[in-house]
Amino acid sequence: MKSMGEMLEHIKKHPDFSKAGMILCHNGVVRESSRDGRKVRGLRVRTDREKLTQVIGEHKQRPGIVEILAEINSDTDLAVGDDVMYLIVAGDIRENVIAALSDCLSAVKSTVTQKTEFFEE
Repeated sequence: MKSMGEMLEHIKKHPDFSKAGMILCHNGVVRESSRDGRKVRGLRVRTDREKLTQVIGEHKQRPGIVEILAEINSDTDLAVGDDVMYLIVAGDIRENVIAALSDCLSAVKSTVTQKTEFFEE
């Protein structure tokens, strides 16, 4: 998995980077409890890479978006505090970038990834 820093450097080398006025970064991590409150000891994520490429491609077409990059820590057991996903969106103005990150993240979580949580006994 590339680091957030490596991803940012990649974006800054994009030929249209001069059009960007904002880079927004999401760093998803394993938290200690599930949404229903159960204690989590870790999780594993499965990623549909083809669907990820499609989702990112769709969101790159949005007005003002220069680049979108994602890295997902898949097919390995992750512990509380580990990085699960980085999603970075670069674009022209705040409204376009925030909306693109939010919508792209929702699409990734609902159609690209499947997570299995491991609970404390």
